[in-house]
Amino acid sequence: MEKRFTFKDFFLFACLGLLFVTLLLSMYMVDRQWAEMARIQSTLREQAEDIHALRGLLNGTDQRVRADVGVAQGDSRVALAFERSRQAEQLPGYKRGDWLVSSFGTGLKTITPLVSTDAYASEVHSYILESLLTRDPETLEWLGLIAKSWRVSEDGLTFTFQLREDVKFSDGVALTADDVAFTFAFIQTPEITAPRERAVYDKIASVTATGQYEVVFQFKEPYYDSLAMAGGISILPRHFYEPYLKTPEKFNQSKGLLLGSGPYRLADPKGWTPDQGLVELQRNPRYWGPQPSFDRLLWKVIQNDAARLTTFRNGEIDAYGARPREYQTLREDKELRARTRQFEYMSPTAGYSYIGWNQQRNGKSTRFADKRVRQAMTYLTDIQRINDEIMLGYAEAAVSPFSPRSKQHDVALVARGFDLEKARQLLKDAGFADRNRDGVLEDAQGKPFEFELVFFQDNEDTKRIVLFLKDLYARAGIVLVPKPTEWSVMLDLINRRDFEAITLGWTSGVETDIYQIFHSKQIEGGGDNFVHYKNSVLDQLIDQARGTVDEAKRMPLWQQAERIMYEDQPYTFLMRRQSLVFIDKRIHNLQITKLGLNMGAVPVEIFVPEGQQKYKQ
Repeated sequence: MEKRFTFKDFFLFACLGLLFVTLLLSMYMVDRQWAEMARIQSTLREQAEDIHALRGLLNGTDQRVRADVGVAQGDSRVALAFERSRQAEQLPGYKRGDWLVSSFGTGLKTITPLVSTDAYASEVHSYILESLLTRDPETLEWLGLIAKSWRVSEDGLTFTFQLREDVKFSDGVALTADDVAFTFAFIQTPEITAPRERAVYDKIASVTATGQYEVVFQFKEPYYDSLAMAGGISILPRHFYEPYLKTPEKFNQSKGLLLGSGPYRLADPKGWTPDQGLVELQRNPRYWGPQPSFDRLLWKVIQNDAARLTTFRNGEIDAYGARPREYQTLREDKELRARTRQFEYMSPTAGYSYIGWNQQRNGKSTRFADKRVRQAMTYLTDIQRINDEIMLGYAEAAVSPFSPRSKQHDVALVARGFDLEKARQLLKDAGFADRNRDGVLEDAQGKPFEFELVFFQDNEDTKRIVLFLKDLYARAGIVLVPKPTEWSVMLDLINRRDFEAITLGWTSGVETDIYQIFHSKQIEGGGDNFVHYKNSVLDQLIDQARGTVDEAKRMPLWQQAERIMYEDQPYTFLMRRQSLVFIDKRIHNLQITKLGLNMGAVPVEIFVPEGQQKYKQ
C-alpha cells in the first residue's frame, strides 16, 4: 500500500531544512568572526610593535612630519620626492579614504619579484617595493627616496648612498643597507630565476653595506645610466627572501611572495594566487612617508574587452583604456561623458608593438634567419593602413625601439611603406617561388611559405590586425595561420622559444637600453632576445654606447645601432599607440606629466573627495 506524504511530513522536512540552513549560516558567521578577530589581533599586534616607534612624536602629528626629518637634516631632495603628493593634500576637497579600482587585461601568472615578467606585475610592485631614488615626473631629475644623500667618485665607478634611518618594511622590520646589498646578491644567485635582472645589472661589480645605513655600488666600468641603475633597484627585505636561497625552486615557482617598504602591502605577503582573479593592496600603516590617499588599491582581471567596458559602464572600475573605434563612439555617449573625463595622449615613454620573427627553433635555423625574408615581411606589413583603418589615426609608426622624440633616434630613418614588388623581389632573391602554381610560395625543397603568428586572443585590435595581415601576406603568396593564444601560454612559448612569429609589445623609458632585448648575449639563459637575433657589429655598438657617459658622444652610437636594426629588421616594428582613457570624475587631481598620466604615480597624487567616496575601509 502506498504511503502518502502528509502535512506533518512536510512540516518535519521544512524544519529540518531550516535547521540545516541555520547551521550553515552559523558556521559562516563563525568563520567571519574568526577572520575578523584575526584581523583585529593582527592590527593590535602591529600597533603594539609600533608604540616604541611612535613614542616621542607629538600627539596627533601627521606622518608627513616623519618624511620631513630628512629636510631638517639638510637634504631637501628627500622632501621633493613627496612634494606633488603634499600639494595634492592642500587642494580643496582632499580627503583620504575610498578605493581605487582598476583592471588588468590579462591574468597574472605570478607577482613574485624577479619571477614575474609582465608590466601588470610591475605596476603592483611599484606600490609595494621601493628604491633608493625616484624620478620627478616633470623635470625627470632623480630625487632621494630611501636614500637621503649620495655621492659619486671622480671616475664615475663608485656610488655611495646614505639611507634614511626611519624606514621599515610593512611587517615592521627596519630597512637597512644590508637589505640593499642582499637584493643585488639575491639577483646574482644563479639558482634564482632572474635572467632579465642579471642582464640589467651586469655592469655592477658589487654592492656592499659599509655601515648600517650606508651602501656602496661599485661598477665594473663606466655606464651612461649608472645612477639610475643603482638608485632604481627595488629593495627586497633580506629576512623575508633569504630563506628561499635554500629552496630556490620554491621561490622560482611561487605566485605571490611580495613584501616591501612602500605605501601599500598585500594582506598576506605569501598568500596571493592567480585563481583569485584580482590583486588587492591595503594601505601600509607603517609607511615612513606621507600616508597615501586611498585605503585600498584593487585590480580586477578582466581579459575580455567587451566585459571590461561593461564593468566600467556599471561603475565597478574607475578607468577604462578604450580601443580607437570604440573611443570615438564612447565620446558621443552623453551618460558616459557626464560622469567621466577623457584623456588622449602619447606618452613620451610610450612602448611599441612589433612582430618578432624567430630565427631559430628547436636548434634549427628558420626561414626568418634570412634578413631578406624579414625585410620582405616588413614591406608587406602596411602599417599606414593599419593605423588609418584599425587604429583610426590614434597611433604612429614605430621605426625602431627608440621613440621618434628621443635623441637616440636618427631622424633620417622613416618607417618602411607597403611595397609588394620590393617584397616579391626580396623573397625571390631568398629562394622562394611559386613552383607548383598554386598561388603559394615554396622554398628550394618545395616547402610552402606558411607560418603561425601567435597573438593574445582577447585583444580585439590585435585580432583585426592579424586578419588584415593574413590577407596582405596572401597577395605575396605567403600563408599566415593565426594562432590566438592565452597569455600564460604565450609566456610559456616565449620561455621555450617555441614559436615561428609572435606579436607583442615592449614598454619604453626616457632613454632605452636595448642590451636586454637585442644583444646576442641575451639569447641564452632566459634573456629577452627570444627571436635569436645576432649581429656582432650591433653587439659592439650596444656595449660601446652603454659605456659612454658623455651624452653627446653616446647618441651617435645609439643612432648607428638603430640603423643596423632598421636594416636587419629582427622585428617588424609596428606602432606606438596613443592612450585613450576614460576615468571616473570622482577621481581628482589627474594630470599628464612627462611620464604620462599620473593615475599610476607613486607617491599617490590623486584622491576622491569625501562626498564622492564609494567604499569604506
